Amino acid sequence: MWTMALLLAFALLLTLAIATTLAIRARHMQVWLGSYLRRRPPRVTDKPVHVMFCFVDHFEPAWGKVDLATQRARVDRWCRDYRQLADAHRDADGRPPQHTFFYPEEEYREEHLHKLASLCAEGYGEIEIHLHHDNDTPEHFKATIERFNRLLHERHNALPRDPNTGQLRFGFIHGNWCLDNSRADGRWCGLNNELVLLRELGCYADFTLPSAPSETQTRMVNAIYYATDDPGKPKSHDTGQPVRVGGKPSGDLLIVQGPLGLNWRNRRFGIVPRIENADVRRACPPTPERIDNWVDTGIHVEGRPEWVFVKVHTHGTQERDMDTLLGDAAHRMHRHLEHAYNDGRRYVLHYVTAREVYNIIKAAEAGLSGNPHDYRDYELPPPGVLSPPKHSPRDVAA
Repeated sequence: MWTMALLLAFALLLTLAIATTLAIRARHMQVWLGSYLRRRPPRVTDKPVHVMFCFVDHFEPAWGKVDLATQRARVDRWCRDYRQLADAHRDADGRPPQHTFFYPEEEYREEHLHKLASLCAEGYGEIEIHLHHDNDTPEHFKATIERFNRLLHERHNALPRDPNTGQLRFGFIHGNWCLDNSRADGRWCGLNNELVLLRELGCYADFTLPSAPSETQTRMVNAIYYATDDPGKPKSHDTGQPVRVGGKPSGDLLIVQGPLGLNWRNRRFGIVPRIENADVRRACPPTPERIDNWVDTGIHVEGRPEWVFVKVHTHGTQERDMDTLLGDAAHRMHRHLEHAYNDGRRYVLHYVTAREVYNIIKAAEAGLSGNPHDYRDYELPPPGVLSPPKHSPRDVAA
């Protein structure tokens, strides 16, 4: 009788193990789960934790191949309702929430960008570059990005110029998550040397990740790091060199990741934890529990754990999600951030754009400390500003 019970128990455990393995592989979790489980988020107890909250948007007015009237309605709603949303909230520096619109090159329409540029000029965010492409070539990719850079800068006052070189600089999000040809079948990119090309074109950082449950997700998670391209292989950003206080830039491209992990509070069938990938939409609203998880992940520059970066993402122009992104759910998100993470003693909240995230990262790398608000324009000035940055690596070294 005991033998039969042991056999049944063994069979049950084996079935459970097989089911777990299949579930993990179905969501490509084997790529990153080990790194996630080994990582230990830092804990800061002797000083305030500054929380940099950055909302990046794969902003696609033509999503679903809709007509022009629908595109206009989507953009108009954002320009109307985001002003109302943001005006109701402030961070420790008195700034409203910042929204970074990563606009797809292949969907360019002047009237849409004109409206977004007006919104950003009023202090609600900034415009960066998003691109969907497939079976591309280096020559075509370079021509596309260079043309779009000039267009955004000259017609819409977007993208900063490097104060030292004069080159236009930009943040990047890859369409379909496929940075550096990272899908196994090679679709939706085609460039094994994309990191090098982006660096040469003036990209200051990539903000695509996390991409789980996609197979394009990297092994390295919850990190800010430099990736070195291997032009002969895809997905060179799978791992890299973490940015460190007192370190120096290395590799080809800075990768800025958002939180990725397991959500044990929201489980399938009450058993299997869901993937927390910092995506915000109707199906996964920004609840207080998720926000706490994002902050607790503790993404930071090594050696500066008191500066925490929370980068979340969305696809903002899809009607099914707009009520979440522009309505009560977004208000509740900001109220929780401002109540739980802005008391001035344990936490200090900063609403930041993608460009400001980059600048604050570079300030930390240079060994600067204190209030990260002082370094929002550390290396790259705001779009349209020609004056030199407030600080430079030369000043720090001196």
